[in-house]
Amino acid sequence: MTDDVSQASEKKQHVPGPMYEVSRKLLLAAIGAVLFAQDEVEDFIDRLVERGEIAEKEGKQLVKEVMEKRAEKRKTIEGEVNKRLHDAVERLNVPSRKDIEELSAKVAELTRKVEELKKSKE
Repeated sequence: MTDDVSQASEKKQHVPGPMYEVSRKLLLAAIGAVLFAQDEVEDFIDRLVERGEIAEKEGKQLVKEVMEKRAEKRKTIEGEVNKRLHDAVERLNVPSRKDIEELSAKVAELTRKVEELKKSKE
């Protein structure tokens, strides 16, 4: 019976929760915004170079500087987003993966013990 329970649970597909979907959409939007911003910066600098307002070497340096600052800012924002998501999950009292795995192990153990008791009574 224990094998039946574990096999049944393995067959069930994981259904993402609403927090997953919101996080996924947020991250996809952020990735799109970053890619759009990078393209816009490069296009703007290319236009400046084409018009002769800055030299090509300066343009390349400017793109490099902007991308470095963007990477620094991204790390800062990423840390803040992670902290806020962690705080939100804690406030919602959402169990961690470890909590769920521990409970699953306990349920499996209890199921095994119930089966043993059933067999001993027969």
